Amino acid sequence: MIETERLILRSIVENDAADIFKYAQETNVGPNAGWKPHENIDETRELMKQIFIDQPYVFGIMLKKNNKMIGSIGLIKDPKRENPHARMLGYALSEHYWGQGLMTEASKAIIDLGFEDPEINIITCCCYSFNHRSHRVIEKCGFKYEGCLRQCEMRYDGKVFDMESYSLMKNER
Repeated sequence: MIETERLILRSIVENDAADIFKYAQETNVGPNAGWKPHENIDETRELMKQIFIDQPYVFGIMLKKNNKMIGSIGLIKDPKRENPHARMLGYALSEHYWGQGLMTEASKAIIDLGFEDPEINIITCCCYSFNHRSHRVIEKCGFKYEGCLRQCEMRYDGKVFDMESYSLMKNER
């Protein structure tokens, strides 16, 4: 568990399915990250098994003031790099909490945690070119711009988008 000024980041458990489904079904959350809004809680449960449960660097984002889960964040192996010491930062946040600095707060805590691991030397982060909110989080966390991977990723709806790539080395902190 990690505590910040306004947040508690903790491991995700099966009982979190209803909270995760609540933000995963929101219209603008998934499409900004490349996945379709969840249509039912079974989709959420399946995603949780594949990505969230029992992962050492994946956390639910809880608001301290009401203990409500409003998003998720984590470091996973970077699928774009053949480097065992690279991790990729990924996150999702209920759109009801956008623009409050919460994701930057959570991201900085996860980055600090990641770099405490002697096996992690670089943390990367990617986002679609149109995702200006994510660009701001990435920049506020100190990531360096690497470039644009043009026509990089086909989203669930068949649209292909450019992907902006950023990285942060342990020695740059």
